Amino acid sequence: MTTSTPRESGAAGELRPLRVLVAGESWVSEATHYKGFDAFTSVTFHTGIDPLRDALTANGIEVVHLPAHDVPQQFPSSVEELNAYDVVLLSDIGANSLLLHPDTWLNGRPRPNRLKVLAEWTRAGGGLAMAGGYLSFQGFEAKGFFHRTAVDDVLPSVIAPYDDRVETPEGALPTATDTTHPILADLDATEEWPPLLGYNRFELKPDARLLAQVDGDPLLAVREVGEGRTLAWASDIAPHWCPQEFLDWKGYGTLFTNACRWLAGRL
Repeated sequence: MTTSTPRESGAAGELRPLRVLVAGESWVSEATHYKGFDAFTSVTFHTGIDPLRDALTANGIEVVHLPAHDVPQQFPSSVEELNAYDVVLLSDIGANSLLLHPDTWLNGRPRPNRLKVLAEWTRAGGGLAMAGGYLSFQGFEAKGFFHRTAVDDVLPSVIAPYDDRVETPEGALPTATDTTHPILADLDATEEWPPLLGYNRFELKPDARLLAQVDGDPLLAVREVGEGRTLAWASDIAPHWCPQEFLDWKGYGTLFTNACRWLAGRL
């Protein structure tokens, strides 16, 4: 039983500010430096959230970023907790990080299946999106692990059981296929989209709506599920698959702002 729906208004029927939870989109790198006889290691932390966060906040959307290393412990475990957000975006974060809370992984204790919780929240009126990456959809060496999960059930994509990456280092030009949809309505239909350097390949559910494609494969698709809405963006939201030229494109902010507004039922 839920206490509220993600799109409920605040006092006097006023809509609260649109709030987006972005889970993932960070990583830690360890490097070994060899200098003659001696060697040492260094560890660095990186995020790819800045371009998307800057674009959304510039348009009045509140962004809460949950870095990948915090997802296992801190990602919401109930519909009630998810109701603090209008949209949840999973970006380059594998299913295991949501499935394996430290209570389960370290202590063998039962915990809610957060993929099932996400699907329940979505059907009750939430907006769920997945962006591409090495740990999105099925991902690099199939380590994304979303195939045949509850999240797979509600997304517009049909996630493959194997490594689904397509690398296009030469650049692949996206094309809009449905400019009548509200997500694309504010984009210049005559303007060419900048190239992308890779994406996750997936098929579409029968009731999905394809908005854009790349090299003949789905790039952007949406779906209505119960009272909620879902979106699949096959490429990244930042490098390397989404290069600087795409980030600098004036349509970048419009595209993802409209996507969040549509997912939240405000477009």
